[in-house]
Amino acid sequence: MKYLNTKSKTKNFRERGFIAFFIIFPITAIIFGIAASVFTLTYNEQKIIQNIVKSAQAYYAAEGGVEDIILRLKKNKNWSSPYILNVGDGSTTVEVSDIIGGSRTITSSGGVSDRIRKIQAAYSISSDEVAFHYGAQIGDGGLKMSASSVIRGNVFSNGSIVPESSGRGTIDNDVYVAYNGNKIEGVNIGGDAYAFTFQDCNVVGDIYYVSGGSVSGCPAGGAVNIRPNQVDSRLMPISDSQISSWKNEAASGGIMGSINSSANLNLGPVKIEGNLRIYGNGTLTIQGTIWVTGNLTFENNAEIKLNPSYYGNSGMIIADGKVLLQNNAELEGSGQPGSYLMVLSANNSVDEFSPAFRVKNNTEGDVIFYASNGLMVLENNAELREATAYKLFLKDNVEVNYQTGLQDASFSSGPGGSWKVVSWGEVE
Repeated sequence: MKYLNTKSKTKNFRERGFIAFFIIFPITAIIFGIAASVFTLTYNEQKIIQNIVKSAQAYYAAEGGVEDIILRLKKNKNWSSPYILNVGDGSTTVEVSDIIGGSRTITSSGGVSDRIRKIQAAYSISSDEVAFHYGAQIGDGGLKMSASSVIRGNVFSNGSIVPESSGRGTIDNDVYVAYNGNKIEGVNIGGDAYAFTFQDCNVVGDIYYVSGGSVSGCPAGGAVNIRPNQVDSRLMPISDSQISSWKNEAASGGIMGSINSSANLNLGPVKIEGNLRIYGNGTLTIQGTIWVTGNLTFENNAEIKLNPSYYGNSGMIIADGKVLLQNNAELEGSGQPGSYLMVLSANNSVDEFSPAFRVKNNTEGDVIFYASNGLMVLENNAELREATAYKLFLKDNVEVNYQTGLQDASFSSGPGGSWKVVSWGEVE
């Protein structure tokens, strides 16, 4: 009997062991599963955090590359493209494009442990935008045209447009004349025309005259319309404050005395206290804004051009005195599309025999002529892109050939001017 009890107890222990095993095993499996899940989650979180950290490090390495090359460019330090810069635990490859239109594109590709982030920036010459919307814009002095003169582009005048003699000049686009009492007379117009009065002209498009005005001897290809109000006047495209700013920019480069030369010169930025004359096959390459306090004369095959480093930007010469361009003087921009040379006279003479600005005898080029305070006389095969003047007189065989790029002309101080970052951001 005692033996049987021992055997029974052993059996009970075995049964309890099996029960404990079957209870503990799934619990242990659950614990291990939870532990494995926690480990996997933690491991993945750590990898994500590491990826985020390394990606951020790659981004800041890329930014460091952009900052490094801008400093090198600004301080005229040595550099090559592409080059590799070590930044912290990573590195970045910096590439710099050639200058196109006055701007460089900088690309910096930062890398840390195969994580790549790329930053791109545009670094451009600082410039001032001037919008020339018309082939010719004239102030209150008005426009006078000879029979053989042509303006290819729109015209806006605060004063009347009249003929030099009995012949008719030609404007191949729209014409606007401001103020009641002013008129359009003796001109052929290829577009629409707006004025108080029309007389002895021809308009291909529509005529818009002001109530109280009249249309006499001026047929229209389109309709003849009456408008209740006058055409409002327009300000000149360049303000006096902007001209003063450009003068200060020129003076910051130094001051010189009068120059009378037939040699090859490189000038600018500079203030010339006196006169500037280039003649006899002499060449002037403009390196920056030039301000002449006296008279400006280019003649006898003189060549005036912007330094190629202006790229797509335009540059200028400003004269307080009178401007005379004659005898095959050639004026050009940098050679890139959209680059123009502007010659600006601040003189206020309206004397036809001694005007503020005179251009004659085969003077031509990608040039803008500007005389907002005085009379500009263009004659004898002069060719240009745009003319702005208080009063404008187009004589025989003059052509103004407007280019649409003048609507967004960018004037800079040239290669010696300041540069600025105009865009900065991550790219794929």
